[in-house]
Amino acid sequence: MANHEIETQWMGKMQFNALINGHTVVMDAPEKSGGEDAAPIPKPFVLAALSGCTGMDIVALLRKSNNPVDDLNMIVTGELSKQAPIQYVSIHIRYDFKGDEKLKEAALNAVTDSQEKYCGVSSMLKKAIPVTWEVIFNGNLLFSNKTTKQIAVV
Repeated sequence: MANHEIETQWMGKMQFNALINGHTVVMDAPEKSGGEDAAPIPKPFVLAALSGCTGMDIVALLRKSNNPVDDLNMIVTGELSKQAPIQYVSIHIRYDFKGDEKLKEAALNAVTDSQEKYCGVSSMLKKAIPVTWEVIFNGNLLFSNKTTKQIAVV
């Protein structure tokens, strides 16, 4: 079984530097919380890990199937609890593709495969909270499972 290991060093006040595979990631708190607001707070890195994981899956799947899209942008929203411990209670991903209309089915399939088969970050999070998503292609909604009624238009 493989492992990931990071090292995190306190840099003073509320700043921490995490060393990840030779790359330094800086975390800090806002001034009102005793930090210097020199870097993001830690919690949104969970959302960044999710978008990076699923995004890399999608790009790899589309390349492998020779269906490159022109652009992919993701917006990931995490709803926070109102009481301590403050944590994400749900997450929603908006995948926004641009490209040739004939590639919209391939894009939707890549998102579905990422969410249902490949993205380990999403798989872990789904064990604890709802993770929903929607797919937009050239400004048109193709799929959403955010509501109880699912929309799939291809």
